[in-house]
Amino acid sequence: MNGAEAEQGPTVGRRRFLGYVLAAPTLVSAAHLLPAPQAAADTSATGVPSADITELVALNDVMTAAALPTSGLITIQVDSDGTVSFALPRAEVGQGITTSTAMLIAEEMDVPLDRVRVTLADARPELVFNQLTGASNTTVSTYTPVRVAAAVARGRLLRAAASELGAAEGELTLEAGVITGPGGRTIGIGVLAEKAAGQRTEQVSVELKPRESFSVIGTPRGRIDALAAVTGRKKFTMDLDIPGALPTMVCRPPTINGKVGSVANPAEVRAMPGVTDVVVISTGVAVRAETFGQCIDAVRALQVTWRAGTAEGQSDESVLQDLRSAELPMGLPPLTPRVEGKFTFHFRGNSALEPNCAIADVRSDRAEIWSSLKAPIVAKEMIAAALKLPLDAVEVHVTEGGGSFGRKLFFDAALEAAEVSKKIGKPVKLLWHRADDARQGRVHPMATSRVRVTHLGGTVLSYQQRHTSVATDLSHGFGELLTAMAARLPVADLGFSETFFQLSQSMPYDFGVGSRLLNETNKSFNTGSMRNVYSPDTTCARELIVDQVASRTGKDPYRFRRDVLRDDRSKAVLEKVAEAGEWGRTMPEGTAQGIAFHSEYHSVSAALVEIDCRPETVNRPVRDGVTGPRVTKAVFAVDVGLAVNPRGLEAQMMGCVMDGIALALTSSLHLRDGHFLEASWDNYFYTRQWNTPPELRIIVVPTSTGEPGGAGELGVAASMAAVACAYGRATGTMPTTFPINHGTLSFTPKPTVPPVPPSPTDGLDHAR
Repeated sequence: MNGAEAEQGPTVGRRRFLGYVLAAPTLVSAAHLLPAPQAAADTSATGVPSADITELVALNDVMTAAALPTSGLITIQVDSDGTVSFALPRAEVGQGITTSTAMLIAEEMDVPLDRVRVTLADARPELVFNQLTGASNTTVSTYTPVRVAAAVARGRLLRAAASELGAAEGELTLEAGVITGPGGRTIGIGVLAEKAAGQRTEQVSVELKPRESFSVIGTPRGRIDALAAVTGRKKFTMDLDIPGALPTMVCRPPTINGKVGSVANPAEVRAMPGVTDVVVISTGVAVRAETFGQCIDAVRALQVTWRAGTAEGQSDESVLQDLRSAELPMGLPPLTPRVEGKFTFHFRGNSALEPNCAIADVRSDRAEIWSSLKAPIVAKEMIAAALKLPLDAVEVHVTEGGGSFGRKLFFDAALEAAEVSKKIGKPVKLLWHRADDARQGRVHPMATSRVRVTHLGGTVLSYQQRHTSVATDLSHGFGELLTAMAARLPVADLGFSETFFQLSQSMPYDFGVGSRLLNETNKSFNTGSMRNVYSPDTTCARELIVDQVASRTGKDPYRFRRDVLRDDRSKAVLEKVAEAGEWGRTMPEGTAQGIAFHSEYHSVSAALVEIDCRPETVNRPVRDGVTGPRVTKAVFAVDVGLAVNPRGLEAQMMGCVMDGIALALTSSLHLRDGHFLEASWDNYFYTRQWNTPPELRIIVVPTSTGEPGGAGELGVAASMAAVACAYGRATGTMPTTFPINHGTLSFTPKPTVPPVPPSPTDGLDHAR
């Protein structure tokens, strides 16, 4: 069965807020907010209580609080044609936030959803922390400000209509963008857009709609950009027609972060068909041509002598040894019974479906950049510094992106495009090759995680986890220059990572005295925050040990988790997947169920999967691929508080489940002699059709909070952990290395010189 199920939860009463009507030719409104008090956490549970810092303050709380002071700078505008416009200061990269944001506006203003126009805001340094897209924070931090601004606009329109219709505001109704007065007289909001405009900025008080009156929020809606996406009309960076911007690619080094020594044949390459420019830049040799095919030919023809890179000579084995040497101690072995495990997580690719790309037009006195950016303020500030231009001379336009999962927190393509455009004095449309993304792009760090649980009888007394990782680059900071620079400092970067780690890792179980520590080492690699950041690895390790503790104490894995979960909300999602997935049903030998739980972003989730590890499945032939076990069924339950768009939430959780399957079974990069062997999607094994569960069910559990929690990343950790637990139960051996099939190299690595392979010509031979 495919689909989502949602129900209405408890009512949220009215609350009064302040907002602004801004001085403008047409109606423009904004919010004015102070931090709202947080509801107390429900800590009722059995077992030994555990202290958890995320119950006091979590990463999402910090990001939301940081965004509040500039919420009044984000405005809603009513246009004379009856549409409502909003420039969202976040990046739409496929997660559906333009749709959910439009739903908030449509709800509070009583206008049709198709009359709301949500675009992406250019980089606005004055927003400070309010233009970072990450940590599943967009809906959490914008939910109230957007609604308040919409409510201000609605009130102003009703006031203007009352004057026009000669009626009291209480006699008017606003529905579908039309205001109706006594006697059936009507007036559209477009007609009122100028009349309702503010002559001066005024502060007003508004009440938001109570939850029982919602007709848009909480209802399943298709994406507002779906038709444009499937018909090819949706515009991504490479679709933009910027005058003079020609295709540009970079010849990159054979090892990670190598540098150009010399170029033997620049004139010869410059004379190739279509090529207009060849120039050395900080990351390689850039070529500009009339087509991308000509760029690929030119890149392959370049004869470059390279200097050593930052990871020269390193391999999976050497990095793993570095990690083991950096592991923090657990302390003396306890006197009580204990369960311990040590887990290894290999490098994983962080390439989105859309290749890394940007357009740049740099002149002597100004620059203009177009790219999908999740930290556009930092991008603008760093590009201005690199070009030695004043900040106000650099325009950075945020375009919609074809995926991200953390990749677009970095703006290396935009920096490269700006550097090339400045050197050649012409606009460029720069695109990374798929091989560039795999070999020189951002990767999720290799890591180890050690877990120790002590218990006495059926009670867990303590939980310790020591997570050791190749350094995670968090140099985007919280979206502005100060924290971005702090995260680059030699000492502060570890503190920044440790803070991020502690504020994002929850302990949902009553496991007594607990400690979780992070240590990072080895800064040789281009790393980044992949979807759900540290949580997939740490949660997978924890949930595998939870299974082991349940086994040692003679308890069922599901019932043990249910007994030690700390609150009823968490228990509800676990119970839902157990019931819907028929936990405990009889299954053939070599197959098994796995169950896991994860909480983060003020949301809770649980996954149940069934896996087939029988030889006929593991050894089935697949062209150019490692098949291995297959997940045959996945049931996922999620409570995000208030789901603004349950259909969008369902789609996000489906993607999370696929990510979790990939991380557990198939997706990794192999490091050898300072470079990764993978060079494209044909040998980087994200979840393929042969590993997709035929039976997939997403359940949206009724809300228990009435406020939205984070969703976009939430489902990865529980999904990965459930697959790992199922594999352990099916094979009788707890897995300790991920992905499980990392040790099998199923492809012949492509050469690193030239750095990109030739374009394939046999695609039709493999079409099915």
